This record gives sequence, C-alpha cells and structure tokens, in this order.
Amino acid sequence: MNKSQLIEELAEKTDHHVRVADKVVNIFFDNIKNALSDGDKVEIRGFGSFFLKEYDGYTGRNPKTGDKVNVPSKKLPVFRTGKDLKEKVKNSKAPLKKSET
Repeated sequence: MNKSQLIEELAEKTDHHVRVADKVVNIFFDNIKNALSDGDKVEIRGFGSFFLKEYDGYTGRNPKTGDKVNVPSKKLPVFRTGKDLKEKVKNSKAPLKKSET
C-alpha cells in the first residue's frame, strides 16, 4: 500500500472526500516528521514507535578508489514494531510478495 492508496481507503471508509482524507494523512505524517526532527519519540500503541538513532562517524573507504573517506556522525529515524503488529504479521497466512524496486 502506498500513500495515495491509504488516502483512497480512508476517504472510502469514512465517507469523506479525497481532499479531506489527503489533508488528514498529510497532517498525520507531517506531525510524525516534525516530532522526530525535534528529537521526540512517536509511539502509536499496538502499531509501533519511531525514534532517532545516533551513529558515530567513522573512517571508511571509497570502494572504487580505495581512498580513505571520513563519514560524519548522523541521526537516522528508526521504526520498532509494536506487539500487536508483530502478532498480526506473524499469524498472517498471506504469502510474501517481492518488492518492486
């Protein structure tokens, strides 16, 4: 499912116009992004939590040239699944689908 499919589903299930559903979905995701950029953790009970993980800088190598490269420290968002979501996926009978990347 992608964002536009989520918006369509929300509009259909709530009998609202697609523009309203689009606004709701965008507000939801924008608030998660803003909270993470402020350094806050976002927890949605039964679904999971989003938080920032800090990685130290290190000296790496350019695979093409073999030259040393300094990789700076960074913060990246991480998602940890909640118990209910883990159980639902674990007990699912649906076959795995290959991603279309």
